[in-house]
Amino acid sequence: MVRKIIKIDEDKCIGCGLCANACHEGAIEMVDGKAKLVRENFCDGFGDCLPSCPTGAITFEEREAPEYDEAAVNKAKELKACPGGHHEGHESGGCPGSRFMKFEKKEDSKEDSNATLADRFVSHPSRLEQWPCQIKLLPTTGDFYNGAKLLIAADCTAYAYANMHEDFMKGKITMIGCPKLDEGDYTEKLTEIISKNDIASVTIVRMEVLCCGGLQRAAENAIRNSGKFLPWQVVTISRNGEVIE
Repeated sequence: MVRKIIKIDEDKCIGCGLCANACHEGAIEMVDGKAKLVRENFCDGFGDCLPSCPTGAITFEEREAPEYDEAAVNKAKELKACPGGHHEGHESGGCPGSRFMKFEKKEDSKEDSNATLADRFVSHPSRLEQWPCQIKLLPTTGDFYNGAKLLIAADCTAYAYANMHEDFMKGKITMIGCPKLDEGDYTEKLTEIISKNDIASVTIVRMEVLCCGGLQRAAENAIRNSGKFLPWQVVTISRNGEVIE
């Protein structure tokens, strides 16, 4: 098929490797000190690598090339993250870092103004109820979803909004993602989770930036596609950490 794909000018390439790091799909690798498009079917044609090149060695061209293979890209990412493992069935196997865990939370303790830093960690406990929390890694079914309030949040919200744990995460199953960095759309996964489990409510927390609209649309479409009538809300956080909606 004829499609848009990147082209690397080896004469301009200085071998800095920035484009290979910027390519989330793994289409570019450094070979003999030069950047090479080693997997044409991994190049999505969006050009995330272009801004990172300091010499302008990367451009677009339209030519005959294999179709972008999203499934192969995702599989390669899984193998890279967990060599010899897989991500299916998180409760029983796969990558140890993505095995599901449900946390038992301790009762809150009062804060002492003279407490040490270690003591303050105890007095401000994490409100994360489970692991993993990435949308891509969470299983689609499980007892922990029964009666659960879902928090679907953009990655950056926890850094921008200071009281994320107490105001939004407490008492909820937290699911995070970034539509700009993650491959594909979350709609199908979220639809499965909402339709196959007894979900009590959904809260969507996003940043004010435009790319976060992808997360909001995926969550709203998932609720709609599930055929369920759930209480849900969208909260938008500004870049300087304020609730603006």
